[in-house]
Amino acid sequence: MMLIRPVRLGDVADILLLSGKTGIGLTSLPKDEAHLRRRIERSIATWNGHLDRSEQGYLFVLEDVSQQKVVGVSALEVAVGLSEPWYNFRLGTLVHASKSLNIYKPVPTLFLSNDHTGYSELCTLFLDPDYRHSRNGQLLSKVRFLFMAAFRDRFSPKVIAEMRGVSDDNGHSPFWDSLGQHFFGMEFAEADRLTGMGQKSFIAELMPKHPLYTDLLSPQARAVIGEVHPQTAPARSLLETEGLRYQGYVDIFDAGPTLEGEVDQLRAVKESQLIPATIASRESSQEDAFYLVANEKYADFRAALVMGPADIEHLTLDPHTAETLGIASGAAIRVVPLFPQSGQSVITRQLSQASEL
Repeated sequence: MMLIRPVRLGDVADILLLSGKTGIGLTSLPKDEAHLRRRIERSIATWNGHLDRSEQGYLFVLEDVSQQKVVGVSALEVAVGLSEPWYNFRLGTLVHASKSLNIYKPVPTLFLSNDHTGYSELCTLFLDPDYRHSRNGQLLSKVRFLFMAAFRDRFSPKVIAEMRGVSDDNGHSPFWDSLGQHFFGMEFAEADRLTGMGQKSFIAELMPKHPLYTDLLSPQARAVIGEVHPQTAPARSLLETEGLRYQGYVDIFDAGPTLEGEVDQLRAVKESQLIPATIASRESSQEDAFYLVANEKYADFRAALVMGPADIEHLTLDPHTAETLGIASGAAIRVVPLFPQSGQSVITRQLSQASEL
């Protein structure tokens, strides 16, 4: 059985192993034990109510219960940019015009922006490559929507997700090579590492504040603006099926897109329901659908995938699942279909490898 739960200090060794598999570009999960330990401690302090809103962040783990092993992580930041500036580029347009020469030329630009300050953030999604099957990626990603739906007052009205941009296996980013390296004087991998460790002040110190003309970038750099790394494409599709959209904001290092949306309008938030738990054994059916099911316990949150009939009110939990989730008969559980009801088979195939953000 695969279980979603809050992170624990004892998970640091497993998460360190996971961080070694991420490669370059996933800045929020660096391979640094001290940093990961601090991240875990911050998450625990958030759940315990010991941090200001500007410092709060939740880290979830996906545990293979039979192996007692953490095989994936995902996270939620409550409000970004309140303690450290939050930077990205906003795509814009400047018009160069001369009436006497009869020239009117719109020019695409990049503006350094803090527009998403205060938004909640979906982040730090990574699944062990050996577990990229059986809808584990969807569970790991979408459980965050269920948590926001259950504890709505703890999050901002709007949420963002920064997607990993295009870079190769050697850590070369076309966008960075054409733009960032001229201002930062370091390799992309090093800048990536520093931001992942929370060292972001150098961005404000070194990045130009005036608009940048994209026409001056290399063709390779222009081509990747707003594009995602191939390993991140399924994660982008998953978030877009839930209602997040690209609105013209990109990462300042690799130009990966930022998706955004209103929390209350996200599919899994709107469609989630509270129903009383029914605990009983049942035979599976070919007509069964997948449901994301969670208890309503803030400090002892648990979630898993459950198969059940199309009528959500007839959903039952087998005794083992109920016990693992800490759910008693008749207790309130939050349930949502794993996929939108239309086009489920197509979405299932498209998102089978969603595993990284």
